[in-house]
Amino acid sequence: MSHPVMNVSGLGKVFRRYSHEIYRVLRWFGIDAPIAEEKWVLKDISFDVPSGQALGIIGRNGAGKSTLLKLITGTMRPSSGTVAIHGKIAAILELGMGFNPDYTGRQNVFHALGLMGYQHAEIVAALDDIAGFSELGSYFDQPLRVYSSGMHMRLAFSVATAFRPDILIVDEALSVGDAYFQHKSFDRIKAFQKQGTTLILVSHDRMALLSLCDRAILLHNGALAKDGDPEAVLDYYNALLSEASDVSIETRELGNGRIQTSSGTKKVTIEKASLLNEAGETVDTLDVGEKVAITIRAKAHQAVENLVLGYSIKDRFGQTLYGTNTFYTGQSLGNVKPGDVFDFTISFNADFGEGSYSVALALVGGENHIADNYEWRDLALIFTVANLSRPAFDGRLFLPSTIAIEKIDD
Repeated sequence: MSHPVMNVSGLGKVFRRYSHEIYRVLRWFGIDAPIAEEKWVLKDISFDVPSGQALGIIGRNGAGKSTLLKLITGTMRPSSGTVAIHGKIAAILELGMGFNPDYTGRQNVFHALGLMGYQHAEIVAALDDIAGFSELGSYFDQPLRVYSSGMHMRLAFSVATAFRPDILIVDEALSVGDAYFQHKSFDRIKAFQKQGTTLILVSHDRMALLSLCDRAILLHNGALAKDGDPEAVLDYYNALLSEASDVSIETRELGNGRIQTSSGTKKVTIEKASLLNEAGETVDTLDVGEKVAITIRAKAHQAVENLVLGYSIKDRFGQTLYGTNTFYTGQSLGNVKPGDVFDFTISFNADFGEGSYSVALALVGGENHIADNYEWRDLALIFTVANLSRPAFDGRLFLPSTIAIEKIDD
């Protein structure tokens, strides 16, 4: 493995409130003084990041993600532990951070890159690229106070990536941009990755994390709760979102090495799940466009007011291709009693491209699993699609079409 470009060891941050400011001053001089309130935002965080890795950081709001990034970039001092950075770092943490609203975009480029340690001649040489990439047009020479949040992001990203850094940190900033610039930004990030840049991405966007990152860590209540494959960490995070206190979370490694996450109160459980072809046979390999059915047997162990079945079909990267539930289809079951058993059948055509796919299943009490998660099972079924009877095509979806060609005579 590549050498680490970042070492985080025993990192912690505590915020203290004192009944009188004199007590804070006394603490500065090492004199023990009473603390009115103490809150650890982060505690004992340790991880290394190898050169060239793309690391995603996820967690609920308030989990400590932004604090961690501020400690890494040095804009905040840790209360305990250390951060060692080996290389040039560029970060987009808060939109406009380090920018002067009274300066024009051009003036802010010189100001921000100067603070990052670049010489005037280097900035002049990069100016055309920054202006061109940001596509701000005449706004580039107008004050930042007239910029929209999307324009702020364009300038911030263009400045942060004007020179390829050893480490690039992006914190949710891209979420405020338009779809066009997001794609453009992701293309630049991927190009940097190919050249060896290490990426640290904080985002709630599952697709961005799965497409850009090869590792993820989960922060929960200020602690490092999970570290590993992005799909497995995101599935674990999804299980943590349930508000019920009696939800259990289990993980196990499947035969193919993927990590399956199951969670829920077990008030209602999945007894059996199968993938059947048109003849009713259990299968794990399908032809493109073949008629198939997912069958699920659910059993209630306690009385529940409402029961909803949900499912989603994912590609091999864990990105959802399609998902729905019986709440949206108007088929919720009410007044479910202990011992009730239900068979669900989901029928569809396997209109997918060649590759490996998985099915996630959920038994919940409403529109989602946040309030009532009875059982959520990722990787409940795994199947392969092969093109045995269709004309060759590319992509993850099979969308048969007709192509009309007409020759126009002179």
